[in-house]
Amino acid sequence: MKTLVNSLLSDSRGRAEQLPQSPIDWITHPLSRFIKIEAAAGLILLLFTLLALYFANSEFSQSFADIWKTTIGINIGSVVFERSLHSWINDAVMTLFFFLIALELKREMVLGELRKPKLAMLSISAAIGGMAAPASIYLCLQLGDAGQHGWGTVMATDTAFVIGCLALLGKRIPKSMRVFMLSLAIVDDLGAIIVVALGYGNSIDLFFMGAALVSIAVLQCMSFLGIRSVLLFCITGTILWLFLDAAGIHPTVTGIVLGLMTPTVRWVSDNRLHDIINSLRAPSDHVSKHSSRVHNKLLQTAEAAAREAMSPVERLEITLHPWVGFVVMPLFAFANAGIPLNPSDIPSAIALAVFLGFAIGKPVGICLLSWLAVRLKLAERPPDLSWGLILAGGILAGIGFTMAIFIANLAYSPDQINAAKSGILSASVFSSIVGIAVLFIVTRKTRCELEQI
Repeated sequence: MKTLVNSLLSDSRGRAEQLPQSPIDWITHPLSRFIKIEAAAGLILLLFTLLALYFANSEFSQSFADIWKTTIGINIGSVVFERSLHSWINDAVMTLFFFLIALELKREMVLGELRKPKLAMLSISAAIGGMAAPASIYLCLQLGDAGQHGWGTVMATDTAFVIGCLALLGKRIPKSMRVFMLSLAIVDDLGAIIVVALGYGNSIDLFFMGAALVSIAVLQCMSFLGIRSVLLFCITGTILWLFLDAAGIHPTVTGIVLGLMTPTVRWVSDNRLHDIINSLRAPSDHVSKHSSRVHNKLLQTAEAAAREAMSPVERLEITLHPWVGFVVMPLFAFANAGIPLNPSDIPSAIALAVFLGFAIGKPVGICLLSWLAVRLKLAERPPDLSWGLILAGGILAGIGFTMAIFIANLAYSPDQINAAKSGILSASVFSSIVGIAVLFIVTRKTRCELEQI
């Protein structure tokens, strides 16, 4: 604790030697950190995907499949609450993933690029096109067939893999491109979550739905009253998860509710924080026997003030992001990406519909709606974000992986799921290779034009 406060004191003394922070720093610093973690997480995600594919197609395939069927839960008398390990990962652990998405969305809307209406409309329009076009292509190919219900599978974009692909080209990619793709993916994921809640839930139990609404009201009251106990919010959030599950709504929606309800206002202002820190340095007129206890109390106050000088949205995002990127998503991939690579066992019609939805629908929908929004002056395109870059981003958005597999598990029957996953994986590989190639060509052309100038 004293080390933390001492560092704050040193920072306070050195403020005169440093340039003051401008408002843009509150946007660029979290964004830079987010992109670095996402890029690294994409590599870990790829590793665990390859491991899952290896085990699913090796002599250990049956043992590997049986691991995820292991039942875990509580069984006390007539009270039975059990799920397979696979379901716990998809229904409970993934709630943290959705929570992080909601935190990112709220930060972008309040503190980031989505608070600028015309820039926000570019990403929102692109995301809408990137959801509508793939779903339309899929339905055209599967309408009336067994896989018709899987239209939601082709709507999502995998943020980690997309940011990882952008990271491969380093400084060749303008910052506006990264912001555009990040905002698009966040809005895209929100749309996919709405699809999960409305399109793939069970029949609604009104009693438990009412109980869930009461839980949400309690959470809102706790926030209004200024309660800052993480434990109390976790307990109430767990109760909400149970009520939503019992109500027939996919319980991962809990993460969205909690994320969107998280405050963006800092409890301690910068001026207040500096006043508290400076009070530690103020000379005392006299030394009493209680001076040590008073000093320790001031240290505790300074530590709390330093923590609360950052908004809850930012603080939770910083805490959760590494855990979601390096634990939750790789674990999900390890549990879900293992499919037998035997074409004869896979219904080709579903796999083809998923592949075309991602590979064709994503770039067409994103480019078309982006162009339309700019043409109608509803959105504004940054000068360094060329249409070639938007096309490349639309192709990369065909990497649907995490959310796509998540929705596929809800949408397809056991005899169809491998076909859907095959389409998702093949589309992701195709989109990443073609997208990176187009990015390389576009950025190379742009660099040559700049050198000539």
